[in-house]
Amino acid sequence: MLQTLTMGFGIVFQPATFLFILCGTCLGVIFGAMPGVSASMAVALALPFAYSMKPIVAIAFLVAVYCAAITGGGITAILFKIPGTPSNAPTTFDGYPMAQRGEAGKALGVSLIGSAFGGLVAAFAMALISPQLSAVALKFGPSELFAVSFLGLSVLTCLDGGNLVKTLISGLIGLWLATIGMDPMLGLARFTWGNNTLLGGVEMIPVMIGMFAVTEVLKQTTNPRKMDDTDKSGGVKTEFPKLKEFLSIKWVMIRSSILGTIVGILPGAGATIASFLSYTTEKKLSKHADDFGTGCIDGIAASECANNAATGGSMVPLLSLGIPGGNAAAIMMSALVMMGVQVGPLLVRSQPEYLASVFSSMLLTNILMVIISIFVARIFAKILSVPYSVLGPIIIMLAVIGSYALNNNTGDVVLMVIAGVLGYLFTKMKFSAAALVLGLVLGQMCESNLRRAVTIANGNILEVFSKPITAVIMVACVLMLVGPAVAPLIKKNRKQDTKV
Repeated sequence: MLQTLTMGFGIVFQPATFLFILCGTCLGVIFGAMPGVSASMAVALALPFAYSMKPIVAIAFLVAVYCAAITGGGITAILFKIPGTPSNAPTTFDGYPMAQRGEAGKALGVSLIGSAFGGLVAAFAMALISPQLSAVALKFGPSELFAVSFLGLSVLTCLDGGNLVKTLISGLIGLWLATIGMDPMLGLARFTWGNNTLLGGVEMIPVMIGMFAVTEVLKQTTNPRKMDDTDKSGGVKTEFPKLKEFLSIKWVMIRSSILGTIVGILPGAGATIASFLSYTTEKKLSKHADDFGTGCIDGIAASECANNAATGGSMVPLLSLGIPGGNAAAIMMSALVMMGVQVGPLLVRSQPEYLASVFSSMLLTNILMVIISIFVARIFAKILSVPYSVLGPIIIMLAVIGSYALNNNTGDVVLMVIAGVLGYLFTKMKFSAAALVLGLVLGQMCESNLRRAVTIANGNILEVFSKPITAVIMVACVLMLVGPAVAPLIKKNRKQDTKV
């Protein structure tokens, strides 16, 4: 461990390498804060800059962009309810309500501390137990990955316990939207109705931008009393949590960081699943679960710790086995392969400087990005001083740009508008936009892995679910699904027994 740390610092603190990491962190935070730019897209946009670097420096630079992009996405999620990256969607649940009541600086502070904490935990986990964690990840085949994705879906019942049926319906609509496009196994078009735009499926980012940002603008616009209720201070000052507040969320941060690291290691799972799963898990465990969604720092800490920890987790199978843990890790691997690096099990043993470079780059980035994010947040926060009659159209403009920039396709803009109107109707009818987004995010992964598992088992469903890891996870899924429905009945029976 000490040798890895010494070797890594020897690499990253070389003047040229340090400058590249600093630039990568700046790029990542800015890209992440832009609506519609995912972390993997940020890495792809930074890739051309890495081609002229040495492989060790290039991987450190790309890791800096990757980690910082996840953090930057929390800025617009809190200030404007526009998730910068899909993994920042749960941050909007509590971050934006805090910003609305004048606590944007506090929300940003919790977000940055959580991001740094989760990233540091994942970095140390990567350096300490990388080979062992990779060995566990190898045991996850299609059936186990289906169970993990279904576990993510099972938290639907925790998103809004007051409207359980409507939340489940929202999640099912999201699952149906995930089936639109090309069949993952047969390559046939499904539910496209002759529309070529839908052949690629329903893009997640335009839907999220529409469901969160456009819906919020429509809500504010239809409530004239709130139109001019805007912060005129001209900016937001980031306020880090006080010692008492930090201690109150310490276990939330620890649990979320560990969970995010584990989910990040699983190939294909990624930061989005980690943040949703962590948020709902903490809501389930919290003694004040009703505060979640109203502006609770626990929710922000859970989301931001988990999605940043997942970035480190995704690097574990990449460095140890040559298996990318997510899209961004796959882009990094392709860059290393193009530079002549043999990625695989022998890389860590024969060339330990790569592990050292990634480890030290993550440590340095998680410190630098806090400082850089404070300045970026101040710039974005100045927009809050604009009256909402002007700010609303600005948010819509950012939403249009973010949706169009994804594929340079006007169809995504139309999709964003439809999602915004649908999200507004959802809020009026008390359905859950978050549940729909969760179903859309996990639907394709859930379907494709289940169908692969059934195909491998020659149609034997019992064989798919009888595998030890799959069986344990599925039992947990059933408990999470049934728990919220059964708990009130148990409490009711206990009260009746007490009276008797």
